[in-house]
Amino acid sequence: MTLDDIKSAIDNSNSIVIFAHENPDGDAIGSSLAFYIALKNIGKNVEVIVPNFPDTYKFLPCSNEAKLETSLDKYDLAIALDCGDIKRLDDPKNVFEKCETRVNIDHHTSNGMFGDLNFVNPVSPACAQIITTMFKYFKYDITIDVATCLIAGIITDTGGFRYEGVTSETFEIASEFLSMGVKISKIYKESLSNISKGKFEARKLTADRLEFLEDSKIAYTYMTKKDMDSLGINKNDLEGIVENGRDIQGVEISIFLYEIEKGFKASLRSNNYVNVSDICLLFNGGGHIKAAGCTLPYSLEESKERILIQSKRFLK
Repeated sequence: MTLDDIKSAIDNSNSIVIFAHENPDGDAIGSSLAFYIALKNIGKNVEVIVPNFPDTYKFLPCSNEAKLETSLDKYDLAIALDCGDIKRLDDPKNVFEKCETRVNIDHHTSNGMFGDLNFVNPVSPACAQIITTMFKYFKYDITIDVATCLIAGIITDTGGFRYEGVTSETFEIASEFLSMGVKISKIYKESLSNISKGKFEARKLTADRLEFLEDSKIAYTYMTKKDMDSLGINKNDLEGIVENGRDIQGVEISIFLYEIEKGFKASLRSNNYVNVSDICLLFNGGGHIKAAGCTLPYSLEESKERILIQSKRFLK
């Protein structure tokens, strides 16, 4: 499969739908909106589906055009972005699998290659960086709106250019977009610095609950559904909490559990040598080497016990 195959699929499609993963982060949102705008600009009939759009990213261009669900039962082409597992695709009507052609563009190491056409680069620090390179190859016009969405994805998935996956190309893209007039400092602030009172209270509560285990190599915290109801927040307000544990000196693995309908979601981060994707794969999850997640269909106590048992095995 080549980029030419994906471009040909786009060129030959009249109806196109774009999906990202559930509980979308900045990379999923930025990539989806950028692809949507770019395809709209070349005259395609395209929809972008985001059933659970985070308030944090509503400043991005065309965010108000994202739909809660598809308007058609079948499309010529479906594009999945920033999603390593088809089970995590936020596709309420299960339209993706019914489409004539399915494209999977991603950067997760655990990607299941679930598309007819798969373009996965696990070395890339963000799906949005892959898409930037792709659009240049396709000779699509990267307008300020497209670039704004792309750099939002890059900024959020690199933690503001802090993570090891950042490449020289990452900064070249940022420099190029800055020269175009993209307001990178504003995007950084909106994406990473501005938080709601509810999100602040969530971070405070989880910080107060933080436990240090295994000679402080593991940081653990959690949040229940009752907590979220009490604070008046939802899953989108929990983004970034797991990073708080990783930022503490001496911590190798940071673990954050939050309650869902059937158990708990686990977000894991690591600092130096632990591959948290391998830990999450043991629970049918996955992700990146230093950022991954999984679902634990157990009580809080059992979820904590199971994830800690496996995490301890990976410590030196």
